[in-house]
Amino acid sequence: MIMGQNVKPTTKLFEGERGLVITGLIGFILAAGIAVYIFFRGPIISPEGNIKDAFSFNAAIGMFILSIAAILPLTRLKAGTRKVVRWFFISVSLYSYAIETVQNFRGLNPRFSQAGTMMDTIAGMLFGVVSLVLVILTIRLAVHFLRIKAPFERPMLIVGIRYAFLSVLAANFAGIWMILLQDRFTGDAGNLIVLHGVGFHALQTLIFPAWLLEKIHVSERFKKLLIHSGSISWMLMIGMIGIQTALGRTVFELTTVPILAGLLLLAWFGTVITAGVFYIKEKRGRTIPSDNPSLVKAE
Repeated sequence: MIMGQNVKPTTKLFEGERGLVITGLIGFILAAGIAVYIFFRGPIISPEGNIKDAFSFNAAIGMFILSIAAILPLTRLKAGTRKVVRWFFISVSLYSYAIETVQNFRGLNPRFSQAGTMMDTIAGMLFGVVSLVLVILTIRLAVHFLRIKAPFERPMLIVGIRYAFLSVLAANFAGIWMILLQDRFTGDAGNLIVLHGVGFHALQTLIFPAWLLEKIHVSERFKKLLIHSGSISWMLMIGMIGIQTALGRTVFELTTVPILAGLLLLAWFGTVITAGVFYIKEKRGRTIPSDNPSLVKAE
């Protein structure tokens, strides 16, 4: 049989993080406005501007900041420390929105402009510094979550967050790689932006299934099996993407390494679907068959 309702956690996602939520939403608002502009005017602004880059960047930063807003209440940081971390994230995000959007609309590369003035070069260098600050902040949070000691109020989420930050560290490595290269491309067809983007999306792809799992009434063993197998599959996929990129080859070709990455992605997706099916069944009030005692918690 299925247990009764879970005890509601005292620490809620997004709790006390209105500023971060607003900052994240600004990214989506900017991306939406840019999408309208692209529809009517196209993405290219001479000599170097590409509005599609600003669209994807603002949306990605917005999603990242919303994810940070969701999990920051779980850090157990002191109020003063949490406030400092919050305002660092807000500050670097607002500067990043501004420089990425304004420079592309001016027809300039916001990072490595060859057509701008000295001020544009300085602004691009500052953008690199801001990016490094973001790397340091995420590493700080990653170390903090890895060092949090049991007991956890929301253990499934903590496990998902830990895996997610390991993936984010790989994304940060790709970001530093791009800064050093002053480009996103490696070899003939390698593209570091793929590794960078996929790595950061772990803050959604690994935390969301953990959130689903904490809501369902199945055995802890089964929950752990799903969260660990799905997260490890995701991390191995990141490794495959990193190898292919380091070889200077695209991840979208049908060769051994990309195929392995695709299979690992399917394995991760299978665990998400499984968690989602259990969640939907429970929300609809259905019972899990009693002839499957290995999965179902006893009352």
